[in-house]
Amino acid sequence: MSWSKVSAADVQPQAWKNKGGTTRELLAWPHAHDWALRVSVAQVAQDGPFSAFAGVHRWLAVIGGAGLRLFDWPQSIGDEPLRFDGGLAPSAELIKGPTDVLNIMESRGNLDVEPASHVLLPRTPWVGLFTVEGGLLEHGARAMPLAPLTLAWCEEPAAQSCVFTGPDASGSHAWWLSWSGE
Repeated sequence: MSWSKVSAADVQPQAWKNKGGTTRELLAWPHAHDWALRVSVAQVAQDGPFSAFAGVHRWLAVIGGAGLRLFDWPQSIGDEPLRFDGGLAPSAELIKGPTDVLNIMESRGNLDVEPASHVLLPRTPWVGLFTVEGGLLEHGARAMPLAPLTLAWCEEPAAQSCVFTGPDASGSHAWWLSWSGE
């Protein structure tokens, strides 16, 4: 089982078309132009609409700043990721200044996003972990240190325990991502 990882610090930010923020794309899998799963970190710099992605499921979690409102629902650090239909293109209203978010999009298949406060035993063709504050990912008898704002992932993972230990024991700032093509 071989893991890959990428930190947002190693990815150049790209401006949004509407100039409302920037995105650091961590992963477009399996291919950049035909992805089933896309994970990015974005900074929402001003109020305005999100881009529409018809047929895509999205998850959004606030990872920095005071938060924002989507669908008249306030989101702040520590909240469970909000799942919504990407075709709806909601308007974001910043609560108090720029806000950083984890943005996960799935265009086909089935994705589960859950706090990394428990042991994961992979049973899917793709598994990942995103951490806001960094920590240590243990898989089998191996350990991999992760910097803040890092995504680690594995294709065709072995069915062995995966444990994440970060500075926040509740797991509210780290999430397991499990994707299957079903």
